[in-house]
Amino acid sequence: MIDIASNSIKTTMSPIRKIVIVGGGTSGWIAASMLSYHLKPELCQIELVESDDLMTIGIGESTIPPVVRLIQNLGIDEQKFIQATQACFKLGIKFVDWRQKNESYFHPFGVIGKRIGTHDFYQCWLKATMQGDTSALQDFSPCSVMAEQERFFWPTQMQNTPIGGASYAVHLDAKLVVEYLNDYAKARGVKRTEGTVTQVTQLANGNIEKLILNNGEEIQGDFFIDCTGFRALLIEKTLASGFEDWSQYLPCDRAVVVRTEAKAPRKNYTTATARKAGWSWQIPLRNSTGHGYVYSSKFCGDAEAKSTLLKNLDSQRISESRVIPFATGRRKEMWKNNCLSLGLASGFVEPLESTSIHLIARGMDFFLRFFPDRDCDPTLVKEYNRRMATDFEEVRDFIILHYCTTQREDTPFWRSCKNMELPDSLKERIALFKGHGVLREGTDELFRSSSWQSVFEGMGIRPNKYSPRVDNMDFQEISATLKVAKQAIQTMVKTLPTHDEFLQQNFKDLNKS
Repeated sequence: MIDIASNSIKTTMSPIRKIVIVGGGTSGWIAASMLSYHLKPELCQIELVESDDLMTIGIGESTIPPVVRLIQNLGIDEQKFIQATQACFKLGIKFVDWRQKNESYFHPFGVIGKRIGTHDFYQCWLKATMQGDTSALQDFSPCSVMAEQERFFWPTQMQNTPIGGASYAVHLDAKLVVEYLNDYAKARGVKRTEGTVTQVTQLANGNIEKLILNNGEEIQGDFFIDCTGFRALLIEKTLASGFEDWSQYLPCDRAVVVRTEAKAPRKNYTTATARKAGWSWQIPLRNSTGHGYVYSSKFCGDAEAKSTLLKNLDSQRISESRVIPFATGRRKEMWKNNCLSLGLASGFVEPLESTSIHLIARGMDFFLRFFPDRDCDPTLVKEYNRRMATDFEEVRDFIILHYCTTQREDTPFWRSCKNMELPDSLKERIALFKGHGVLREGTDELFRSSSWQSVFEGMGIRPNKYSPRVDNMDFQEISATLKVAKQAIQTMVKTLPTHDEFLQQNFKDLNKS
């Protein structure tokens, strides 16, 4: 029984004086950067342990808008960061051959349309299409139109214009991101120790006590953050958190990656092209282009995957291809005892919607919200795990939507995707949308209505009916508003510089291709 009448307050605190991050890479240095920004070094020491032998997996890292906000929130000069990481801008993702071969659609960032009177834009557009209007949904997305014309300008400087609702992310060189954040965190007092962890010791209560490195050095801490990738050295091998496998929903389990020379013009979006047994990506950077083929080993061998990737390259290869096996799913407890897992150690949802860095930052954001003392109050741990599980499952369901709504039956892989069993949470979202175009939106979700609407529309799923409330508005007003809005976006976008022109004007050393 809980004594809700008790007014006693425990005032004794045992603050965390040292946090040890195990593993570097993107997740480790994001963790170090965020902790060093929010915690005073004289109150809490941060030490990161990494081995120089381990490579950063990313060839080119595609991101989503919250990652730009992360950089801004760390007080980093955005333009200097973009310059240092050889970044290009990203307005969304172009999906090629997903619904059917020789078809494509775009998932944009930012808004799609504006409310018409008191009515939701999508519902007004839906009624117009049912009345014969041929305007595509993406005609009302500033990002989609900018991507189609391969143009770009800072949306923050265009707030009161027809493209004011645009948003953007960046394509990054993952190795350069790690180098940048390494310098940032060390300048704020983070200690870097080079070495490989060979042993982890625990206290009687199960908490991690210390790490023992290959050179015999012992590193103690009050709290530990596991950024050891798929090895999950602390959270799984030491604390046995458990893993929830999602391979029944997300069939791909391997990727082959390679880098090529940069090719102009550099597109301001990621391209995801459906292949025989999965999909391939193309991520343009200023200094190169990242390519990868994500596939299912059940339907495709490594040699065939490499061949498929290499024969579809559009410029000279500048790195060797390499195969990366992975498992989709998440830790059952991403925070257990005095250990938090981040990045691949906490779970992995394939990179189709570029959510990897976001989930790392999200994990740190929630940890800072629920920041514990050395007691690690179980109520904090439980709530953290609930929130992060919800985030992972939202991303999982959104990615499954791209697969399960395919109409392709030309290969065993796509027939399997079309007929896969769905999680109940996604079944309910699809059913709700098919009725009247209504979307279930939870608290602080990553993918908002415009994202779901774009993928549903792109994959050929349109609601059976629009909201009857829209009939209370004069249809001529709806029709006229759509016509004006569509033309205004097109006209405005034509005045913008091309993506390459914008990069050339604002950043140094844009390679000529």
